[in-house]
Amino acid sequence: MSPTTVHQPNFLWEEKSAADLDYRKSPVAMRAVVQRVLRASVDVDGALVSSTGPGLMVLVGLHVEDTFEDAQWLAGKLLKARVFPDENGKDWTQSVTAECDPARQILFVSQFTLHGSFASGNKPDLHNAMPPVPAKQLYETFLQHVKTMMPRGNDCVRDGVFGAAMEVSLVNHGPVTFVLDSRDRKA
Repeated sequence: MSPTTVHQPNFLWEEKSAADLDYRKSPVAMRAVVQRVLRASVDVDGALVSSTGPGLMVLVGLHVEDTFEDAQWLAGKLLKARVFPDENGKDWTQSVTAECDPARQILFVSQFTLHGSFASGNKPDLHNAMPPVPAKQLYETFLQHVKTMMPRGNDCVRDGVFGAAMEVSLVNHGPVTFVLDSRDRKA
């Protein structure tokens, strides 16, 4: 497998083709909460497992109906999102992959509660989150896809520990926070 090729694993749930999905109508999506940060870190059991300097901290939630195609779309949109100023200070001109700042990094954190709902009461309903085994496969495939798309590859992509109880710390820069949903495709 070449370094720019991402293997699409055989997931443990029923695959849906792009033709089967109507992105304008489907309320479900692979979801990312994207935050521009000065720094971010993840601790597990009191030990630092991952950290980043200036860049993005991204919470990623996988819905039970998400597919590899959702992961590809979300990775592309995330890496092209112009959330940084340019070298002259003009806002909203540079993405995390911009050549002008090679120090930018991304810290990803798996976050199944992004698909939780309080519609039926006060206890969160988490049934829309993808089950752990296929979610881990798709999450890892998503991360690998991001790494192949980054000009600096593995050096600038970090992540927490899938399924662990994590302590996430960050300093949001702006604050700048956006929510991306893989089924909310206006263009």
